[in-house]
Amino acid sequence: MAGMTEATYFILVALMEEPLHGYGIIKQARTQSLGEVDLAVGTLYSALDRLSETGWVRLDREETVNGRPRRYYRITDDGVRAVRAQAARLQRAAALVLRPSGVASV
Repeated sequence: MAGMTEATYFILVALMEEPLHGYGIIKQARTQSLGEVDLAVGTLYSALDRLSETGWVRLDREETVNGRPRRYYRITDDGVRAVRAQAARLQRAAALVLRPSGVASV
């Protein structure tokens, strides 16, 4: 994934439908990747910090649940553009492999 890790891609994809808190992002990324991406908590929050710095994600709101803060994150317009550009790159790359060709199957 040129320029974007798989974890970053699925974090952004998870946030496309609605703002989510950390555990919600982890669950959504796992579901949308068909179980291929299982984000560790440390990986998630490091990525969210990095994505906030790039302007692709922002804090949506914070609430307290059982005395603990729960932060909800939202994808930004720049984040949507970035993940869509990555999806288009992946689609073009996949088309090279999946297109019919005159080469016999191996």
